[in-house]
Amino acid sequence: MDMPRISDLIEMFIKELLQDTNNTSVEIQRNELASYFNCAPSQINYVLTTRFTIDKGYLIESKRGGGGHIKIIKMNIDRNQYVKILLDQIGDSISKMKALSIINMLKEKKFITEREAVLMKAAISDRSIHTPMNIKDEIRANLLKHMIVAIFNHNGRE
Repeated sequence: MDMPRISDLIEMFIKELLQDTNNTSVEIQRNELASYFNCAPSQINYVLTTRFTIDKGYLIESKRGGGGHIKIIKMNIDRNQYVKILLDQIGDSISKMKALSIINMLKEKKFITEREAVLMKAAISDRSIHTPMNIKDEIRANLLKHMIVAIFNHNGRE
């Protein structure tokens, strides 16, 4: 059995804090958390920026000074707000890795099925977007945004 990575432990710890408080937000002090896990504060930043992102349903507010207080907010937003946030995050250009993480998140949140995820991943792959490198990410963003809008507008209607 593999030992969990420090990043996984920190993520689980923060998620448990959110569940325990039965709250939508929790405030942590980066330096305190770093000393608790015996790691560098940059490790805490890494976990926050990669595991607690808008596309995963979190908002991070950092308050400077006093050891770096950070507020982690679990968002409960409706579908329309969610689509708008996703489309804003995709923007005019998106890397293949970031696009894949959005598709995986949509599948985890049960907005799309495994089959739809496979189709979306095929559509945004470099093999499908047979264009010069400098415009691949723009085309990928456009494709992904249109697929997301189609899925959220479809909403179970045949």
